[in-house]
Formats: sequence, C-alpha cells, structure tokens
Amino acid sequence: MTVAQQTAADEADTKSTVYFDGSCPLCRAEIGHYRRQDEAGALCFVDVSEPSAVIPNDLTQQQAMSRFHVRTGDGALLSGAAAFVEVWARLPSWRWAARAAALPGVLALLERGYRLFLPARPTLAAILAKLKRREDLPAPPHRPDDAER
Repeated sequence: MTVAQQTAADEADTKSTVYFDGSCPLCRAEIGHYRRQDEAGALCFVDVSEPSAVIPNDLTQQQAMSRFHVRTGDGALLSGAAAFVEVWARLPSWRWAARAAALPGVLALLERGYRLFLPARPTLAAILAKLKRREDLPAPPHRPDDAER
C-alpha cells in the first residue's frame, strides 16, 4: 500500500464528531439529513442539549449550543462554516460543496453568512416547529359544501 493509499484509509477510519443543539428543530432537521447521508459512518453525532452528552474539555455546553462545532478525526476543533465544510467533506453527496468552499475567499464568505444566520436561528426554529406541529395535526373532517348537499 502506498503512503497516499494508507493516508486515505486512515482518514476513512477516523470519525469526525459533530456537536449539535438537539433542542433546536432546525438543527435536528439538518442533522437528520446528514445522518441519512452518512452511509459510511464517517460522522459521530453528539446532541449537546442532552444532560448525558459527553462534551470535550475545550468546548463548553453553551458554546456547543450556540454555534456548530465538529472535532475532526485528527483532533482539531472546528466551528461555524469550517465545521460545516468538514461534515460536507465526509459525505459523498456533499463533497462538491466542500471542494467549492476550498476556493479562495469562499470559506470567509460562508462564515459571514453563518454569522448573519445565527441571530435569526431562534426565529427560524420556531417557525419550523410551528409548521411541524401543523403537519402532525390530524386533517379536519370533510365537510360537504353547499354544492354537494
């Protein structure tokens, strides 16, 4: 096995750990999508809103709840856009996005966008939760209109 093949094999064997706020409906939906895409098991998911969550010493629960974090297989702790890029790089159907993020200036632009999104996250999460509750409600009984009577 060549050095490049060994490196690729080592990277495939090491998981990245995703720390996410499971109390946020928007976050849960996104993580659910990533879980379904992760057929190779390249990612480990930790819901930091759970009291039993194991959070590393260099990350507080508050930090993990307020911003997306990923621990790479080699131990680096990433947050924000860089953390998303790490997730995308691990998922075959998202690798194109990771490659695009590697272009000059793109990661900085993604980080700016993420910072603009963060203050809106609670409002968007509340809207998503309301929509989800509506979907979960049973359909009202059919009431014939005047033409059907």
